[in-house]
Amino acid sequence: MSQNKRNYKATIILDNRGKEDSVEQIIESVKKEIVAVQGDVTAVENLGRREFVRKTDDKFPGGVYVQVNFAAPAAAPAQLHERLRLNSTVYRALVENV
Repeated sequence: MSQNKRNYKATIILDNRGKEDSVEQIIESVKKEIVAVQGDVTAVENLGRREFVRKTDDKFPGGVYVQVNFAAPAAAPAQLHERLRLNSTVYRALVENV
């Protein structure tokens, strides 16, 4: 029995302060998290570093934005959000149905 997959777009803000990993390595780890929730990554776009409009931390005025398009089962966004919440290199994540 195959599951129906839906298309999603995840906008992720990366926090690489004090980390030795490059942005590309962090993006690869995020892609592995998507695969772990039975998702298929279709496109990745690095939007670059942007300053925040509202700063919650004066020591972190901006982050690297990445958009990832993927197809996954309906339960995957909640599972992915929980997995990314536990990842210290992900500052914020928003998963939208496309």
